Amino acid sequence: MDKLKSVLSGEESRRDDRSVLQSVNEASTLGWGTRIKGFIACFVVGGACTVLGVCMLFLPRIGLTLFIVFYTFGNICALCSTMFLMGPLKQLKRMCDKTRALATAIMIWKNFGLALLFCILQILSFSWYSLSYIPCAREMIMKGVSICIK
Repeated sequence: MDKLKSVLSGEESRRDDRSVLQSVNEASTLGWGTRIKGFIACFVVGGACTVLGVCMLFLPRIGLTLFIVFYTFGNICALCSTMFLMGPLKQLKRMCDKTRALATAIMIWKNFGLALLFCILQILSFSWYSLSYIPCAREMIMKGVSICIK
């Protein structure tokens, strides 16, 4: 009966005009608690894989290969963690906002000769980038740091 009502009212034709991404985005609504849990789980797994990858960098012969695998998987997992907070479409749109452009550029930049330095910078910039999706998190961190410095 609902299907008949939607066809007669014209809602069915409007539904077909929506893109697949819009349909997926509407169907994947999670509660805020579930989003935070998913973010923390993916972020911790991604961070652990990234740190493990950096540790593997110092192993002879196979270390570079293991570094590439763990570090790449860690970054992908950590990037997916922020999708829990904003959703995939909003995250992709907001990655290049003025307030996140520097963190995004540092996060994407990879250089073999300075791998360790950029790994540290990437972890820090991704953490700062992720905090930008949590309301008032950056301000709280800045206030906490300013209190510790004084």
